[in-house]
Amino acid sequence: MAKIKVCKNGPYIVSGKIPVNQQKTIFDSEGSPLKTEIVKNLCSDEEITLCRCGGSDNKPFCDGSHRKNGFDGSENTDNLIDKPSDTEFFDGPKLTLQDTPCLCSGAGFCHRAGGVWDLTQESDNPKSKKIAIEECHCCPSGRLIALDPQTGKAIEDKVDSSVGVDSFGPLCVTGEVSIESSEGKNYPHRPRRALCRCGKSRNKPFCDGSHFD
Repeated sequence: MAKIKVCKNGPYIVSGKIPVNQQKTIFDSEGSPLKTEIVKNLCSDEEITLCRCGGSDNKPFCDGSHRKNGFDGSENTDNLIDKPSDTEFFDGPKLTLQDTPCLCSGAGFCHRAGGVWDLTQESDNPKSKKIAIEECHCCPSGRLIALDPQTGKAIEDKVDSSVGVDSFGPLCVTGEVSIESSEGKNYPHRPRRALCRCGKSRNKPFCDGSHFD
């Protein structure tokens, strides 16, 4: 089973032969993030230990630096709630947008072509609806989820389980991967999640964009 275990004040233990891939962000002609592409596979072992403190000299892999640098990996237990208190729903004519700002990692894929919020309001236009869904699918943190307004179900493509590593951003988890807290509780599943790997997030184990600071 694909699983990521958060170790107390330590690394992530990734099990189940989940591919860990180096990826890069592709930008559009206006400089807005458009999508990510896989550059190369870094590892697909049965069990992998990934850095969470940001201090490893062998990133993204753990080298034990958390034992020496005083890393405090305390997790925000509010993340164990299925729908955090700041979750909002924006209804457009052909699309509903679920937005949970506390999960934002600051990746910026949601700003293209006027932004996913305006595009949702214009979703009776097939092009606007298509771009809005694309932006939700590119949101690495799971903050933004496109919903079918008639069924209330998420509009998602089936994707393989993987962990993406950008040059400076979080660990981008996709697919059917369970994430277990250091206390043995599972975080609610989302189609995409962004795990902090710089050690600075105030929303651990999830990224809050602190790597930009």
